[in-house]
Amino acid sequence: MTLHLYDAASRSLREFVPIREGEASVYLCGATPQTTPHIGHVRSGVAFDILRRWLLAKGLDVAFVRNITDIDDKILAKAAENGRPWWEWVATHEREFDRAYEALGVLPPSVEPRATGHITQMVDYMQRLIDAGFAYAAEGSVYFDMAAWAAAPQGDYGAISGNRPEELRDAADPQGEGAVRGKRGQADFALWKAAKPGEPSWPTPWGPGRPGWHLECSAMATWYLGAEFDIHGGGLDLRFPHHENENAQSHAAGDAFARYWLHNGWVTMSGEKMSKSLGNVLSVPAILEAVRPVELRYYLGSAHYRSMLEYSPEALQEAAAGYRRIESFVQRVLDSIYDGVPRDFPVGTPTTSFVEALDDDLGVPAALAELHTAVRAGNAALAAGDTAAAAESGASVRAMAGVLGIDPLDPHWLQDSAGGADAAMSALGSLVGSELERRREARKNKDFATADAIRDRLSEAGIEVEDTADGQRWSLADPARDGERE
Repeated sequence: MTLHLYDAASRSLREFVPIREGEASVYLCGATPQTTPHIGHVRSGVAFDILRRWLLAKGLDVAFVRNITDIDDKILAKAAENGRPWWEWVATHEREFDRAYEALGVLPPSVEPRATGHITQMVDYMQRLIDAGFAYAAEGSVYFDMAAWAAAPQGDYGAISGNRPEELRDAADPQGEGAVRGKRGQADFALWKAAKPGEPSWPTPWGPGRPGWHLECSAMATWYLGAEFDIHGGGLDLRFPHHENENAQSHAAGDAFARYWLHNGWVTMSGEKMSKSLGNVLSVPAILEAVRPVELRYYLGSAHYRSMLEYSPEALQEAAAGYRRIESFVQRVLDSIYDGVPRDFPVGTPTTSFVEALDDDLGVPAALAELHTAVRAGNAALAAGDTAAAAESGASVRAMAGVLGIDPLDPHWLQDSAGGADAAMSALGSLVGSELERRREARKNKDFATADAIRDRLSEAGIEVEDTADGQRWSLADPARDGERE
C-alpha cells in the first residue's frame, strides 16, 4: 500500500504523489507567540512531525517550512496589556515555543520564516493580485476582492471549508451597515492593514501599515517552496477563514499552491477546545512536571491526527505507562543482549502491519497497537531465552518507535534523561550499577555474605534487586514502579 492522506479540499483520501519524485514539500502554519504554549498548541507540531518522519522513512527528501506569525492583533493587545514592546513580547514567547518543540523531540524545520521578515514578498504578492483584478487599495489598506473572485471562472472560494462568499460578513461590520475603511464588500478580507497610531508599520506603495494574517502564509510558502508544493498543514481551527483565504488569494494570484490540505484535531477538555478564553489551558511546562517530555509526546501523538484528543490526568498517565512498557522492553534487550551499549543496538525495519497503518492516513493508533504487539512478543522471547527472536523484535520496535519520535535510545531522549528532569535517576542508576557490579563479583567469588549485605543496603535505601536469567535487575520500591530501570 502506498501513502494515502485525507485532503480537506477534495474531502477524500488521496494517494500521496509528490510533485517532484524523491522529494516532499510541506508548509505548516506555526505559532503566533503571544502566550506560553499549552499542549493544544504543540499537538500540531507533534502530528506533523510524525508525518515528516514517515516521509523521511519512505526515502523522501523533505523540505519542511513552519512559519511564525510575529505580528497580529492579539500580539499587539497582549504586549500593550503587559506594558511591553511588541517585538520583545514576541521574542520571549517564541523562545518558549522553541523550548516546547525541542523538549518534545519535534525536528527543527528546514526554515522558520517570520512574517515581518517577508514584507517585500507580500508587497509583490499584493501587486500581482491588484494587477489581476482581484485586490484593491483603499485608505492605506489593501483588500481581497471577493466579488471579483467569485465571478471569475476559476473562482473556488469555499473549496476547503464549504463557506460561500455570499454567506460571509465582516466581524467589524456584521450587519452590513456600511463600508469598513473603504471596503467594497462585506466578505472582502484585508491583505494589508493601514497604519494606526502607536502600532508598528512598514512602507508600501499604498501607504504604511502591517500585514494581514492570511497574506503572510501565501507569500512565505511560495517563496520557499515554489508556486506549487505538496502539503499545507495546520490545526482544524485554521481551515476557515485562514486556509480558505490563503487558498483563494494564492489561486487568484496565479499560483497552484498546495496539492493536499491536512488538518489536525484539537486537544479538548470536557468536549471543548483548549483555549485561553475557556480558561482550561494546560501549559507545556506545567504538564512536564507530571510526566517526562517523551511521555507527553507519546500522549499527544497517540490519537489519530484528525481526531479530537480529550485531555484528562488519567489519560495522560495511561499514555505514560504505555510508553514505559516500550522503554522497559528496549532496556531489557539493551542490558541482556548488548551489554548496555546503545550504539551496539541496531535499528531494524517496521513490520508490515505498522507500515500499512501509517500509509492509511497516518493511522497512529493502529501503528501503536502493532508496536506493542512487537513488545509483547519480544518480552516473551526474552522469558524463553530466545535471544535471537528478542533481538529481532527489539530492532523492529526501535524502528517503529523512531518513526513516531519515541525511540527510547534516540540520542535526544538519552540526552534528556542525562541532563533534564531525569538527571537524579540517571545519577542513581550509575551508583546502583556500581553496587550491583560489586555484588556480581562477590557472587562470582562465592562471597555470599558480601552479596547479601549489598542487597540489604540497597533494600534499606528503597531499591529492590531481582536476580533473573538475564542478570540483576533493580527498581525503586514503589507500587507504581514509575522509576523502574531494567
